[in-house]
Amino acid sequence: MRVLVVANPQATATSPRERDILARALASEAELDIAETAHRGHAAALACRAMRDGTDVVVALGGDGTINEVVNGLLTDGIHDAVPALGIVPAGSTNVTARALGLPNDPLEATGVLLDGLRAGSRRTISLGIVDGRYFAFAAGIGFDAAIVERVERQRRRGKRSTHALYARQGVREFFHTNRRTPRLHVELPDGAVFDDVHFAIVTNADPWTYVGNVPLHPTPHVTFESGLALYARRRMGMTGVLISIARMAGSRPHVGERGAHVVHDLDGLVVRADEPMPVQVDGDYLDLRAKLVFGSAAEAVQIVH
Repeated sequence: MRVLVVANPQATATSPRERDILARALASEAELDIAETAHRGHAAALACRAMRDGTDVVVALGGDGTINEVVNGLLTDGIHDAVPALGIVPAGSTNVTARALGLPNDPLEATGVLLDGLRAGSRRTISLGIVDGRYFAFAAGIGFDAAIVERVERQRRRGKRSTHALYARQGVREFFHTNRRTPRLHVELPDGAVFDDVHFAIVTNADPWTYVGNVPLHPTPHVTFESGLALYARRRMGMTGVLISIARMAGSRPHVGERGAHVVHDLDGLVVRADEPMPVQVDGDYLDLRAKLVFGSAAEAVQIVH
Protein backbone atom coordinates (compact mmCIF):
# COMPACT_ATOMS: atom_id res chain seq x y z
CA MET A 1 0.00 0.00 0.00
CA ARG A 2 1.33 3.43 -0.98
CA VAL A 3 0.51 6.29 1.38
CA LEU A 4 1.31 9.98 1.04
CA VAL A 5 1.05 12.29 4.06
CA VAL A 6 0.42 15.91 3.12
CA ALA A 7 1.45 17.87 6.22
CA ASN A 8 0.88 21.54 6.92
CA PRO A 9 3.85 22.65 9.07
CA GLN A 10 1.89 25.75 10.13
CA ALA A 11 -1.00 23.74 11.60
CA THR A 12 -1.81 25.06 15.05
CA ALA A 13 -2.47 21.80 16.93
CA THR A 14 0.48 19.61 16.04
CA SER A 15 4.21 19.58 16.61
CA PRO A 16 7.24 18.09 14.81
CA ARG A 17 7.28 15.36 17.46
CA GLU A 18 3.69 14.37 16.72
CA ARG A 19 4.40 14.37 12.99
CA ASP A 20 7.36 12.06 13.61
CA ILE A 21 5.15 9.70 15.64
CA LEU A 22 2.64 9.58 12.80
CA ALA A 23 5.37 8.95 10.24
CA ARG A 24 6.92 6.08 12.22
CA ALA A 25 3.51 4.50 12.80
CA LEU A 26 2.49 4.69 9.15
CA ALA A 27 5.89 3.52 7.92
CA SER A 28 5.32 0.24 9.73
CA GLU A 29 2.11 -0.33 7.75
CA ALA A 30 2.76 1.05 4.27
CA GLU A 31 5.18 2.42 1.72
CA LEU A 32 5.23 5.98 2.99
CA ASP A 33 6.03 9.41 1.57
CA ILE A 34 5.69 12.68 3.49
CA ALA A 35 5.45 16.10 1.88
CA GLU A 36 5.14 19.41 3.72
CA THR A 37 3.17 22.25 2.18
CA ALA A 38 5.00 25.48 1.45
CA HIS A 39 2.25 27.79 0.20
CA ARG A 40 -1.46 28.02 -0.50
CA GLY A 41 -2.50 25.53 -3.17
CA HIS A 42 0.49 23.26 -2.53
CA ALA A 43 -1.59 20.59 -0.77
CA ALA A 44 -3.92 20.38 -3.77
CA ALA A 45 -0.97 20.01 -6.17
CA LEU A 46 0.59 17.26 -4.04
CA ALA A 47 -2.71 15.36 -3.81
CA CYS A 48 -3.29 15.68 -7.56
CA ARG A 49 0.15 14.24 -8.29
CA ALA A 50 -0.47 11.37 -5.86
CA MET A 51 -3.80 10.58 -7.52
CA ARG A 52 -2.22 10.48 -10.98
CA ASP A 53 0.71 8.39 -9.70
CA GLY A 54 -1.59 5.68 -8.36
CA THR A 55 -1.12 6.32 -4.62
CA ASP A 56 -3.59 4.31 -2.54
CA VAL A 57 -4.19 6.70 0.38
CA VAL A 58 -3.48 10.39 0.87
CA VAL A 59 -3.46 11.58 4.48
CA ALA A 60 -4.22 15.23 5.22
CA LEU A 61 -2.33 16.30 8.35
CA GLY A 62 -3.60 19.79 9.10
CA GLY A 63 -6.74 21.81 9.56
CA ASP A 64 -9.92 22.13 7.52
CA GLY A 65 -8.15 24.20 4.86
CA THR A 66 -5.54 21.50 4.29
CA ILE A 67 -8.24 18.84 4.04
CA ASN A 68 -10.17 20.97 1.55
CA GLU A 69 -7.12 21.42 -0.66
CA VAL A 70 -6.30 17.70 -0.55
CA VAL A 71 -9.88 16.79 -1.50
CA ASN A 72 -9.80 19.17 -4.46
CA GLY A 73 -6.43 17.82 -5.55
CA LEU A 74 -7.67 14.24 -5.40
CA LEU A 75 -10.68 15.16 -7.55
CA THR A 76 -8.79 17.24 -10.12
CA ASP A 77 -9.82 14.77 -12.83
CA GLY A 78 -13.30 14.29 -11.40
CA ILE A 79 -14.84 11.44 -9.43
CA HIS A 80 -13.55 8.06 -10.61
CA ASP A 81 -12.58 4.65 -9.23
CA ALA A 82 -8.84 5.42 -9.08
CA VAL A 83 -9.19 8.35 -6.66
CA PRO A 84 -7.10 7.52 -3.55
CA ALA A 85 -8.82 7.16 -0.22
CA LEU A 86 -8.52 10.12 2.15
CA GLY A 87 -7.04 9.80 5.61
CA ILE A 88 -7.43 12.62 8.13
CA VAL A 89 -5.28 13.60 11.09
CA PRO A 90 -6.77 16.87 12.38
CA ALA A 91 -4.27 19.52 13.44
CA GLY A 92 -6.13 22.81 13.06
CA SER A 93 -7.84 25.09 15.53
CA THR A 94 -11.42 23.92 14.84
CA ASN A 95 -11.26 20.68 12.78
CA VAL A 96 -14.90 20.71 11.71
CA THR A 97 -14.49 18.07 8.98
CA ALA A 98 -12.84 15.52 11.25
CA ARG A 99 -15.26 16.05 14.11
CA ALA A 100 -18.30 15.92 11.81
CA LEU A 101 -17.00 12.55 10.58
CA GLY A 102 -16.79 11.32 14.17
CA LEU A 103 -12.98 11.25 14.22
CA PRO A 104 -11.03 12.19 17.35
CA ASN A 105 -10.02 15.82 17.62
CA ASP A 106 -6.65 14.85 19.09
CA PRO A 107 -3.97 14.16 16.42
CA LEU A 108 -2.47 11.17 18.23
CA GLU A 109 -5.85 9.56 18.85
CA ALA A 110 -6.82 10.20 15.23
CA THR A 111 -3.59 8.53 14.12
CA GLY A 112 -4.66 5.40 15.99
CA VAL A 113 -8.04 5.41 14.23
CA LEU A 114 -6.28 5.92 10.89
CA LEU A 115 -3.97 2.97 11.49
CA ASP A 116 -6.88 0.73 12.48
CA GLY A 117 -8.73 1.78 9.32
CA LEU A 118 -5.74 1.07 7.10
CA ARG A 119 -5.24 -2.38 8.62
CA ALA A 120 -8.93 -3.28 8.32
CA GLY A 121 -9.43 -1.65 4.92
CA SER A 122 -12.33 0.29 6.43
CA ARG A 123 -13.76 3.06 4.23
CA ARG A 124 -16.71 5.45 4.42
CA THR A 125 -17.93 7.00 1.17
CA ILE A 126 -19.23 10.54 1.54
CA SER A 127 -20.79 13.19 -0.65
CA LEU A 128 -19.29 16.64 -1.10
CA GLY A 129 -20.62 20.06 -1.93
CA ILE A 130 -19.43 21.99 -4.99
CA VAL A 131 -19.40 25.74 -5.48
CA ASP A 132 -18.22 27.17 -8.78
CA GLY A 133 -16.20 24.01 -9.44
CA ARG A 134 -14.58 23.82 -6.00
CA TYR A 135 -15.46 20.94 -3.66
CA PHE A 136 -16.18 21.48 0.02
CA ALA A 137 -16.58 19.00 2.85
CA PHE A 138 -18.77 20.75 5.40
CA ALA A 139 -19.75 24.31 4.42
CA ALA A 140 -19.37 27.31 2.17
CA GLY A 141 -20.68 30.78 2.88
CA ILE A 142 -21.13 34.22 1.40
CA GLY A 143 -21.41 37.42 3.37
CA PHE A 144 -21.05 37.77 7.13
CA ASP A 145 -19.37 34.47 8.04
CA ALA A 146 -16.95 34.72 5.10
CA ALA A 147 -16.07 38.29 6.12
CA ILE A 148 -15.09 36.96 9.58
CA VAL A 149 -12.85 34.35 7.96
CA GLU A 150 -11.21 37.05 5.85
CA ARG A 151 -10.59 39.16 8.96
CA VAL A 152 -9.03 36.19 10.78
CA GLU A 153 -6.76 35.35 7.84
CA ARG A 154 -5.63 38.97 7.73
CA GLN A 155 -4.69 38.77 11.41
CA ARG A 156 -2.86 35.48 10.86
CA ARG A 157 -0.76 37.07 8.14
CA ARG A 158 0.27 39.60 10.78
CA GLY A 159 1.48 36.81 13.05
CA LYS A 160 -1.62 36.20 15.17
CA ARG A 161 -2.37 32.62 16.18
CA SER A 162 -5.66 31.12 15.02
CA THR A 163 -7.77 30.65 18.15
CA HIS A 164 -11.45 30.63 19.03
CA ALA A 165 -10.91 33.93 20.84
CA LEU A 166 -9.53 35.49 17.65
CA TYR A 167 -12.59 34.34 15.70
CA ALA A 168 -14.88 35.71 18.41
CA ARG A 169 -13.20 39.13 18.43
CA GLN A 170 -13.28 39.42 14.66
CA GLY A 171 -16.88 38.23 14.60
CA VAL A 172 -17.96 40.99 16.98
CA ARG A 173 -16.07 43.60 14.95
CA GLU A 174 -17.59 42.41 11.68
CA PHE A 175 -21.08 42.36 13.19
CA PHE A 176 -20.91 46.05 14.07
CA HIS A 177 -19.13 46.93 10.81
CA THR A 178 -21.46 45.18 8.37
CA ASN A 179 -24.63 46.62 6.86
CA ARG A 180 -27.33 44.99 8.99
CA ARG A 181 -30.25 46.94 7.56
CA THR A 182 -30.29 46.13 3.87
CA PRO A 183 -30.21 42.51 2.62
CA ARG A 184 -28.11 42.17 -0.52
CA LEU A 185 -28.36 38.47 -1.36
CA HIS A 186 -30.88 36.55 -3.45
CA VAL A 187 -31.15 32.75 -3.25
CA GLU A 188 -32.70 30.69 -6.03
CA LEU A 189 -33.79 27.12 -5.23
CA PRO A 190 -34.29 24.28 -7.72
CA ASP A 191 -38.08 24.36 -7.27
CA GLY A 192 -38.21 27.98 -8.43
CA ALA A 193 -38.50 29.55 -4.97
CA VAL A 194 -36.51 32.77 -4.54
CA PHE A 195 -35.46 34.41 -1.27
CA ASP A 196 -34.72 38.10 -1.78
CA ASP A 197 -34.34 39.07 1.88
CA VAL A 198 -30.99 37.43 2.72
CA HIS A 199 -28.10 39.09 4.59
CA PHE A 200 -25.74 36.10 4.48
CA ALA A 201 -26.01 32.50 3.35
CA ILE A 202 -24.36 29.28 4.53
CA VAL A 203 -24.62 26.13 2.41
CA THR A 204 -23.77 22.99 4.37
CA ASN A 205 -22.82 19.45 3.42
CA ALA A 206 -22.49 18.21 7.01
CA ASP A 207 -23.49 19.01 10.57
CA PRO A 208 -22.33 20.92 12.57
CA TRP A 209 -21.46 24.11 10.70
CA THR A 210 -18.74 25.13 13.14
CA TYR A 211 -17.70 25.07 16.79
CA VAL A 212 -17.42 27.77 19.43
CA GLY A 213 -14.78 26.18 21.60
CA ASN A 214 -16.18 22.68 22.03
CA VAL A 215 -19.78 23.74 21.49
CA PRO A 216 -21.14 22.78 18.04
CA LEU A 217 -23.49 25.08 16.16
CA HIS A 218 -26.26 23.42 14.14
CA PRO A 219 -27.94 25.85 11.72
CA THR A 220 -28.96 22.89 9.50
CA PRO A 221 -29.17 19.98 11.95
CA HIS A 222 -30.57 17.38 9.53
CA VAL A 223 -27.85 17.50 6.87
CA THR A 224 -25.41 14.56 6.66
CA PHE A 225 -22.45 13.51 4.54
CA GLU A 226 -24.82 11.13 2.75
CA SER A 227 -27.63 13.59 2.03
CA GLY A 228 -27.91 16.56 -0.26
CA LEU A 229 -27.02 20.12 0.67
CA ALA A 230 -28.77 22.35 3.19
CA LEU A 231 -29.21 26.12 3.31
CA TYR A 232 -29.20 28.58 6.18
CA ALA A 233 -30.05 32.03 4.80
CA ARG A 234 -30.18 34.77 7.43
CA ARG A 235 -33.11 37.18 7.05
CA ARG A 236 -32.61 39.43 10.06
CA MET A 237 -29.45 40.81 11.65
CA GLY A 238 -30.69 42.40 14.87
CA MET A 239 -28.36 41.71 17.79
CA THR A 240 -30.97 40.08 20.01
CA GLY A 241 -32.27 37.84 17.26
CA VAL A 242 -28.79 36.72 16.21
CA LEU A 243 -27.81 35.89 19.81
CA ILE A 244 -31.03 33.94 20.35
CA SER A 245 -30.45 32.02 17.10
CA ILE A 246 -26.89 31.10 18.12
CA ALA A 247 -28.16 29.85 21.47
CA ARG A 248 -30.81 27.76 19.72
CA MET A 249 -28.21 26.27 17.36
CA ALA A 250 -26.06 25.09 20.26
CA GLY A 251 -26.53 21.92 22.24
CA SER A 252 -27.67 18.40 21.58
CA ARG A 253 -31.25 19.35 20.61
CA PRO A 254 -30.82 22.39 18.35
CA HIS A 255 -33.81 24.43 17.32
CA VAL A 256 -33.68 26.82 14.38
CA GLY A 257 -36.52 29.32 14.14
CA GLU A 258 -37.92 30.47 10.81
CA ARG A 259 -38.48 34.14 11.67
CA GLY A 260 -34.80 35.02 11.46
CA ALA A 261 -33.67 32.68 8.70
CA HIS A 262 -34.70 30.47 5.79
CA VAL A 263 -33.64 26.85 6.45
CA VAL A 264 -33.95 24.26 3.67
CA HIS A 265 -32.60 20.69 3.56
CA ASP A 266 -32.11 18.02 0.88
CA LEU A 267 -31.05 20.29 -1.97
CA ASP A 268 -29.16 19.09 -5.03
CA GLY A 269 -28.19 22.62 -5.94
CA LEU A 270 -28.97 26.33 -5.64
CA VAL A 271 -27.77 29.72 -6.87
CA VAL A 272 -26.85 32.74 -4.76
CA ARG A 273 -26.64 36.19 -6.34
CA ALA A 274 -25.37 39.36 -4.66
CA ASP A 275 -26.16 42.99 -5.44
CA GLU A 276 -22.41 43.60 -5.31
CA PRO A 277 -19.40 41.27 -4.89
CA MET A 278 -19.30 39.86 -1.35
CA PRO A 279 -16.73 37.74 0.55
CA VAL A 280 -16.86 33.95 0.12
CA GLN A 281 -15.40 31.16 2.25
CA VAL A 282 -15.12 27.43 1.58
CA ASP A 283 -14.48 25.04 4.50
CA GLY A 284 -13.21 27.98 6.54
CA ASP A 285 -10.80 29.26 3.86
CA TYR A 286 -11.38 32.71 2.42
CA LEU A 287 -11.66 32.75 -1.38
CA ASP A 288 -12.42 36.22 -2.71
CA LEU A 289 -15.33 38.50 -3.55
CA ARG A 290 -18.07 37.02 -5.72
CA ALA A 291 -21.39 38.31 -7.04
CA LYS A 292 -22.77 34.89 -8.03
CA LEU A 293 -22.29 31.37 -6.67
CA VAL A 294 -23.61 28.15 -8.22
CA PHE A 295 -23.83 25.24 -5.78
CA GLY A 296 -24.19 21.52 -6.44
CA SER A 297 -23.92 18.21 -4.61
CA ALA A 298 -21.53 15.41 -5.60
CA ALA A 299 -22.76 12.05 -4.32
CA GLU A 300 -20.29 9.33 -3.29
CA ALA A 301 -17.37 11.60 -4.12
CA VAL A 302 -14.55 10.37 -1.89
CA GLN A 303 -13.72 7.48 0.45
CA ILE A 304 -12.58 8.25 3.99
CA VAL A 305 -10.32 5.86 5.91
CA HIS A 306 -12.48 5.41 8.97
